[in-house]
Amino acid sequence: MLDINKNPEKSRVKFSVVITTFNRWQLLERAIFSALQQTIPCEVVVVDDASTDDTENQIKELLVTYSERLVYCRLPQNLGHSAAVNQGVKLATGDWIKLVDDDDYLAINCLEELSNIISYYPQAVICSMQAFQVDETGQEISKTRKVGHEPVIYIKQEDIHYGMLLELVPFGTPIQVSFRRDVFLETKGWDSQLDTNYDDIDSWIKIAKFGDAIFINHCLGYRTLWSGGLNQKFTIVDRLKVNLWMKAKIYQLVNQKYKSHLPSLDTIQIYLRLHWGLVALKQKQFSTALSLLLPAIFSPKAWQLLWGRKQQGQLTQQIYQKLPENT
Repeated sequence: MLDINKNPEKSRVKFSVVITTFNRWQLLERAIFSALQQTIPCEVVVVDDASTDDTENQIKELLVTYSERLVYCRLPQNLGHSAAVNQGVKLATGDWIKLVDDDDYLAINCLEELSNIISYYPQAVICSMQAFQVDETGQEISKTRKVGHEPVIYIKQEDIHYGMLLELVPFGTPIQVSFRRDVFLETKGWDSQLDTNYDDIDSWIKIAKFGDAIFINHCLGYRTLWSGGLNQKFTIVDRLKVNLWMKAKIYQLVNQKYKSHLPSLDTIQIYLRLHWGLVALKQKQFSTALSLLLPAIFSPKAWQLLWGRKQQGQLTQQIYQKLPENT
């Protein structure tokens, strides 16, 4: 077992940045250069899901200059986001994959910081980080939430699914997450039947079966919140249905040591209705809110779970280890 208090001899982690795109050249260009301009060299794989705009011509021009680092794959037909991600990871040659959607982008030192931390922990298979949430102009709106209170935390495999179930350790969207390429391929990749509706979370669940996790409480990426986001095409009810299915899937994977004090699956499902009902209420979708909140609002256990999520910083300390300060 790795001694976290011992400074091992580190080796540089080789990253491939996989960027998927469809008809968004103006945004894609920003994403590509955020990867090409990283403070450590990396491979950049762009998968074009059969765009009909000028994406292909523009990238071919970039290849003249960046042919040694830039890989371009144009799919013969539009197969969807999940299929594009899978193709990009297959083409990549890095040990670790950093996903970037075409409307998101990386801080210039993102991969260097990830590499410095990941290199200490060969048992880790997945790493998440905070990200700035920005509008279409790049103006900061908010930050994704922290996990615990330390700058960097480490969670053993046996604790991950419990943390995911109670949302103590949310991995987040693709811009926040990196993972080992070999493990991703072992899991068979993203499920196209879930395309852009929890296909990423489904993948994190599967990857987490194979090793430990790292969380970095520092913003190293930028996630764009706008009306053109892929997840905007799903209704709240659609998202709730898949969320319920995901929780049931995670529930079965929780380590046995947590079973005695685990909330029932029914309680978790009521909590989800409460959560999404409140989201609908905030968005002024009153009929949807009413249908979801009744009778969920009368469940003390559901409210307790909701409150527990808001207090997750304290609860997470029960399942993480602090990384060495010299990382």
